[in-house]
Amino acid sequence: MRVLVVGAGGVGTAVARTAAKWGLFERMVVADAAIERAQRAVADAGDRFVATRIDASDERQLAELMGAERIDAVLNAVDPRFVMPIFRAALGAGVTYMDMAMSLSHPHPTDPYHLPGVKLGDEQFAMAAQWEEQGRLALCGMGVEPGLSDVFARYASDSLFSSIDEIGVRDGANLVVEGCAFCPTFSIWTTIEECLNPPVVWERGREWFTTEPFSEPETFVFPAGIGPIECVNVEHEEVLLVPRWLEADRVTFKYGLGDEFIGVLKTLHQLGLDSTAPVKVGGVEVSPRDVVAACLPDPAEIGDRITGLTCAGTWVRGTGKDGSAREVYLHHVADNEWCMKEYGSQAVVWQTAMNPVVALELLESGTWPGTGVLGPEALPAQPFLDLLEGHGVEWHCEERTPPSA
Repeated sequence: MRVLVVGAGGVGTAVARTAAKWGLFERMVVADAAIERAQRAVADAGDRFVATRIDASDERQLAELMGAERIDAVLNAVDPRFVMPIFRAALGAGVTYMDMAMSLSHPHPTDPYHLPGVKLGDEQFAMAAQWEEQGRLALCGMGVEPGLSDVFARYASDSLFSSIDEIGVRDGANLVVEGCAFCPTFSIWTTIEECLNPPVVWERGREWFTTEPFSEPETFVFPAGIGPIECVNVEHEEVLLVPRWLEADRVTFKYGLGDEFIGVLKTLHQLGLDSTAPVKVGGVEVSPRDVVAACLPDPAEIGDRITGLTCAGTWVRGTGKDGSAREVYLHHVADNEWCMKEYGSQAVVWQTAMNPVVALELLESGTWPGTGVLGPEALPAQPFLDLLEGHGVEWHCEERTPPSA
């Protein structure tokens, strides 16, 4: 398989390093607006890995690169602003598409905290028929969350439960960045987008609805010694993906952010610094959110300052195959020290990057066939989990005590 990775930030770099270490793919082209960053991503990866420059907003340039490199699959590893240009370019070039974050949402114009407007992925699903007509696949939301979390949901539905009351993705960590009071371990652009937009919840009979940011706080106990963390509703793709293919009464996503982190995000919002609309400063137009991102450390470059663990997982409760109440937490824990030692990438970006690499393997082998616009839960979970284990990556299913009837 010949793969194009668009974006050489933390995740794109970790994808290249992982594919190189696992000895995968005939050729991998890593493209970025900054050629120096793309070159760093493929340094020491071997002759099969090459770097080039790309404007991720230029569909024609993207399609020409796909054609010139005879690309089989393109992995979108840039922020969600560029989903649709890459998505359309891949369709035009007849290339398999994969991303880790879907097309952007837009809040309801008059009632944003009750009704969804344009939902995450709506623009992509609107083009599903075109992908089906071409016999091509767009596999969307194939990182860790969304991605592995959706695979866990499919596994639970197939193998562990006869009926499901709730599928709830829960993410928490005890990561600390030395010498940094506010230092997100993932793209601040994406973090602001998902945390300050109205969160989406799905319920049977009501379908998708929205709430206020950071709503419905709950304490969730994370494994591996991370412990109890307060988690809150956040907008995320799983809530838009899971109900399309799996049966459940409720689907949620909650993130363990912490009061201090939430406070900073609220302040950014109050000051208008979360805005993507350009403002004029000294004769130059600039997006406030881009300024915030430029002022913070690059998540790809802080790995040696991070200590701790991050946990991504899917909590499921319902009726087990034996007819009794059951509650489980399927999860993966990444230790930053181990990730840096083994892959040279910090835990959050490597935990994200390993999953599209595994998915590309399954597509290459034909184990995951499909056409149209699909989420990970549309495909069988067991082959993915088996291959993950084959690469030495452990995942766990923790049994929990369901509430008494």
